[in-house]
Amino acid sequence: MPYLVASDCPSQPAGERFRALVGRGGIVRLPGSHNGMAALQAKAAGFEALYLSGAAMTASMGLPDLGIITVDEVAFFIRQVARASGLPVLVDGDTGYGEALNVMNMVRAFEDAGAGAVHIEDQLLPKKCGHLNDKKLADAQDMAAKIAAAVKARRHLYVIARTDAAASEGIDGAVARAQLYLDAGADAIFPEALTTAEMFKEFARRVPGVPLLANMTEFGRTPFFTASEFEAMGYRMVIWPVSSLRVANKAQERLYAALARDGGTHGMVEQMQTRAELYAAIGLHDYEALDASIVATITPEAMPQHERSA
Repeated sequence: MPYLVASDCPSQPAGERFRALVGRGGIVRLPGSHNGMAALQAKAAGFEALYLSGAAMTASMGLPDLGIITVDEVAFFIRQVARASGLPVLVDGDTGYGEALNVMNMVRAFEDAGAGAVHIEDQLLPKKCGHLNDKKLADAQDMAAKIAAAVKARRHLYVIARTDAAASEGIDGAVARAQLYLDAGADAIFPEALTTAEMFKEFARRVPGVPLLANMTEFGRTPFFTASEFEAMGYRMVIWPVSSLRVANKAQERLYAALARDGGTHGMVEQMQTRAELYAAIGLHDYEALDASIVATITPEAMPQHERSA
């Protein structure tokens, strides 16, 4: 059913629902969902929470992932993904959009938009995708201050501290930063761009009892691991940040090439979502039924009579 009727909407705040998923044990699988349709399809496949990637958001806007979009632009994506699916969403908060006060503003804006969790990274602007070279790290104490600010501002949002330190400071540096961020109040740690199973295991061994998030992005520095393999290495969450956008973009590329070549879409119809499949995915008939049940046309039984004065 559409999320227009109050009784159909989740009653528990998204942050509390996200925290409960992490706390129940096992590993929380978080597929990237770059828009509302992707969110609906991920939910239909059985996922219980979603991820909103900064790289996917910016790429869908035709922009690089260099920290150049705004809090309000991200909130637009959060609203459509959270509202379409009703699921708790982990959002990429980049570097927090500034310093401590900016981080606090981001947290409140993301909560208001429907986010369940956010991760903030310890890079300096212009930030880069975590799997690229020459990332510039923020001072660890400055990053800890941002985490403390996020925790102070939140009502329910689950706060994850991401560290990109492994590439330049090694596991020792990444672990030291993680401990500092935990002391500042982070709920979980996201060690970015680890390159071997041994690194994942070592980080988990040295940060015991803390929920850890793994990033399984394609075409990056991390080898392919499954969710169950990450779980066995000590991780409680895993994201596939840009996978849905990569697949969608490749399909669109094939469509436009065929249209330019053939002068029509007849050769691509078998690869398209049908009208019936689209309407089923977006719940068109549920919306129509809801509209009909509320906005029924009432026909007057008789012409009103005008009373004349004596």
